[in-house]
Amino acid sequence: MPRINFQQQLVALKDKLLAMAALSQQALGLALEAYIATDLSLCEHVFEIENAINTAETSVDEMAYDLLAKEQPMAIDLRFILSVIKINGDLERIGDQASNIAQRARTMKDMPPISLPLDIPDMGEKVGVMIRTAIQALLEADAKLAEHVLKLDDEIDDMNRTVQAELVEAMQRQPELSSQALNAIIVSRNLERAADHATNIAEDVIFWVRGSDVRHKLSLSEAD
Repeated sequence: MPRINFQQQLVALKDKLLAMAALSQQALGLALEAYIATDLSLCEHVFEIENAINTAETSVDEMAYDLLAKEQPMAIDLRFILSVIKINGDLERIGDQASNIAQRARTMKDMPPISLPLDIPDMGEKVGVMIRTAIQALLEADAKLAEHVLKLDDEIDDMNRTVQAELVEAMQRQPELSSQALNAIIVSRNLERAADHATNIAEDVIFWVRGSDVRHKLSLSEAD
């Protein structure tokens, strides 16, 4: 009977984490929309969601540490709880990146719109796919799906490097665009970091399901 209760608590812990994941995804999506449309009302909504994410992070951590202390889980259950604690931190940091993007959007309020040589919406969509895929891998305990996220990260890194180079060149050609270009550089960097957190989540899913640590360039074939 106590073991059944423990499994129910693990399900409840996973549900809490998934609810927090939904908040993080919502915050990032709204932040990008706020940046693209310079919508200050959306910025405020992002900040409100970030506060909810911070509260949720504390709740998930408390529940996870309580289970570790009271139940002393073994094997896959132990790996799951340890992964939850790490994923929880990455979800909170995705919320931080969303807040940073919303801050950039707010600073653009009085700036004239300009055309810059980059596609922030496309980059944001790809990062969103990474986060959604990582969370789906967690939901389904699917290490193969998590591996797909690791492959996508290189594409985001390449996009970020290209954006940085193009925007620095744009600032040199047209110094009057420096403020808008600098904002775009920061947003691109925030998206790249959000992608890194999605990658961390995917790595933790692989660790939970397979017991393999792929953080330090362990090949995917070795993780099988």
